[in-house]
Amino acid sequence: MMDYEKLQKSLIHLKRQFENHQAADKRSELSELDREALAESVIQRFETCYDTLWKILKRYLTDELGLVEIPNSPKPVFRLANENNLLPSPAEQWLRYANARTGTAHDYNGLNATECLRIVPQFIDDAVKLYQTLTGESLQ
Repeated sequence: MMDYEKLQKSLIHLKRQFENHQAADKRSELSELDREALAESVIQRFETCYDTLWKILKRYLTDELGLVEIPNSPKPVFRLANENNLLPSPAEQWLRYANARTGTAHDYNGLNATECLRIVPQFIDDAVKLYQTLTGESLQ
């Protein structure tokens, strides 16, 4: 039996911090440094959630569906998940998430961070739906 607790927690933390980040726009008492810190926290939580998700998905493909010789890389995992009708949105969307995750590790001018923050709401929605598909449970 697979353990989804780490995925569940990472999704909840990402969702909450993104909501906090969005609410910060309405709070005038926050400095620019505080707003930047909130954005960085959302990006870090996206990275953690994304990494947890694709690794759990790989285990699911192996343990639950019996697939063998799955590459140890997110993009092939998402392609296989798509072929097995697990993804709630097209594989191309998941490849965008993969590119955003790669971009966060190499962001020297802030453009990748901006793009990452832009896709986080859709990622959360897709990740929650995938969590529900894998576990058969709603996210708490």
